Amino acid sequence: MLLIGAGECGARAALALREAGHDGPVTLVGAEDEAPYERPPLSKAALAGGAEPQPATIADRARLAAEGIAFLSGVAVAAIDRAARTAVLADGRRLAYDRLLLATGARARRLALPGAEHAHLLRSLADARALHARLVPGARVGIIGGGFIGLELAASATARGCAVTVVEMAPRVLGRAVPEPIAALVAARHRAAGVRLICAATVAAIEAGAILLGSGERVGCDLVIAGVGAAPETALAEAAGLTVENGVRVDGRLATADPAIFAAGDCCSFPHPLFGGRRIRLESWRNAQDQGAFAARAMLGAAEEFAVPPWFWSDQYDLTLQIAGLPDAAEREVVREREDGVALRFGLDAAGRLVAAAAVGPGDAVARDIRLAEMMIAARAAPEPGRLADPAVGLKKLLRA
Repeated sequence: MLLIGAGECGARAALALREAGHDGPVTLVGAEDEAPYERPPLSKAALAGGAEPQPATIADRARLAAEGIAFLSGVAVAAIDRAARTAVLADGRRLAYDRLLLATGARARRLALPGAEHAHLLRSLADARALHARLVPGARVGIIGGGFIGLELAASATARGCAVTVVEMAPRVLGRAVPEPIAALVAARHRAAGVRLICAATVAAIEAGAILLGSGERVGCDLVIAGVGAAPETALAEAAGLTVENGVRVDGRLATADPAIFAAGDCCSFPHPLFGGRRIRLESWRNAQDQGAFAARAMLGAAEEFAVPPWFWSDQYDLTLQIAGLPDAAEREVVREREDGVALRFGLDAAGRLVAAAAVGPGDAVARDIRLAEMMIAARAAPEPGRLADPAVGLKKLLRA
């Protein structure tokens, strides 16, 4: 078993192979010279704290060795020879495989505009450490992109005492992935913390000490960060002749057209049975975990299809935003107003089936309800809208029904 990519997905797959009883060779290859670590803290606690960011390790080298997992770090895979079933490393070594998992993740998108080389990116621990050193009290920070990463960076920079401006091309932050009323609450929290949000704006160029907007305004900055999404890492798959369609194309078992090669996590697109077989790609910590473990079982011969509902979360200031399902699959919204002021926003499809749920609140205030909604989505529940909106009717009761 050969696993390419030592992030969340690849590391979880390696461990899951052992948990499933596989006692043959398992090799995990990672381009970074670090033990597998969690990426979500890089835009949150790792940047907001005073100390230099340290990795939140998934499995250290001792654990991997104890599990009998050969871990090759600091080396990239240069090519896959499908005919010979070998992977060629950048240093010339060749690794044979019977089953191979592509868990190559995604890379931060770069801006395509003059001066883009001046914008910092955040994807790795090294990126986080470089940014952390620049986030000093009083620094003027310009963030291009008002999605999850951009806003998490804004909250972390504000916590460090920076003056933050976020520039977003769309009419509002958080785009289509988050219901507008929830995005408005998050935007209000940022403004209350002193963040300037500029929406419906274009960036013409990045200059020394400024972001130049299409309107002609110059936004003064000591540091510019681009948070404009991520692109799947598919170069290996493409060079090997595998189909790429918004990520490495896989079937419901996460298998490619080559029965010996699987792909999982941020790098793959797959058909989701809960959404009519719609092909999606998810950039999500939880999805990387779930698909890593699932791919391990599939590589060992399991026949079931991956059907876990999407789930996302974001921590910003004292707020936690959680989303289950796919909000853009909904045709009708039902709102449940809780006594504590939290509004749960549910999305129903044309048949009345629950396909999404979203909420924002302090700390863990929304976690239980979103988890129950996630279970309802997985069960293909079609709750009566009036009961779904009524806070007197427990979600657990609707789930049992």
